[in-house]
Amino acid sequence: VESRGLGDVYKRQMHTHTIASGHAFATLTEMCKSAADKGLQLYGITEHTSGIPGTCADIYFNNISVIPRDLFGLDLMIGAEINIRDYNGTLDLPEDLIKKLDFAIAGIHHHCYAHGNIDENTSAVISAIKNPYVNIISHPDDGRCPLDYEDVVKAAKENHVLLEINNNALRDANRLNVPDNQRKIIELCKKNSHPFIMGSDAHFTTDIANYDRCAPIVESMDVPDELIMNYYPERIKTFIREKRQL
Repeated sequence: VESRGLGDVYKRQMHTHTIASGHAFATLTEMCKSAADKGLQLYGITEHTSGIPGTCADIYFNNISVIPRDLFGLDLMIGAEINIRDYNGTLDLPEDLIKKLDFAIAGIHHHCYAHGNIDENTSAVISAIKNPYVNIISHPDDGRCPLDYEDVVKAAKENHVLLEINNNALRDANRLNVPDNQRKIIELCKKNSHPFIMGSDAHFTTDIANYDRCAPIVESMDVPDELIMNYYPERIKTFIREKRQL
């Protein structure tokens, strides 16, 4: 990983969970302290929304203003990983609460979405991409939920949204064709000159900014640095602000 200087990407991490998500195992304070100890600069926490069993209620996101955004010297951003519920791209967090987030990730999870055919799934993801408050699509790489990646990447570029190359997805034996699908996404991002973002999807402190599985894929594809958004913390923040102002 260090051969191409990918070490710098570890300092920016936008997709993590705390114990509030119901199936993660460290508090917000513990996750932030660990992120700071690892030398992270920009750090995002994105709890699951209500469609996931055991996660926090909507009221959690109504009170995120109490969290200092400079804990342990971090540049901390508080978001949510919001579930795409149906083929119309319906999200399971009310818009008034999505507006209060520093940024928003949207993704498909089998707990609250019925995998459809490629047209239905692509419609669901593209509709979420068009939402003016969605900034990142999480792990769009599961072959159980096939997507037309050409259309998804084009929509992401047109609507100022990042697609995630997710490290955790590569560990899940229940998902199908994740490595190949991640390569397709990266290749299409290269073709369309649109950046993507790497995410650890950490559910415990030891996994923060861990890209041990997805970094080799990225490395193998000769990706220009400017297409790996993790290199550029200020650009990530500007990218998010610009989408919400469109």
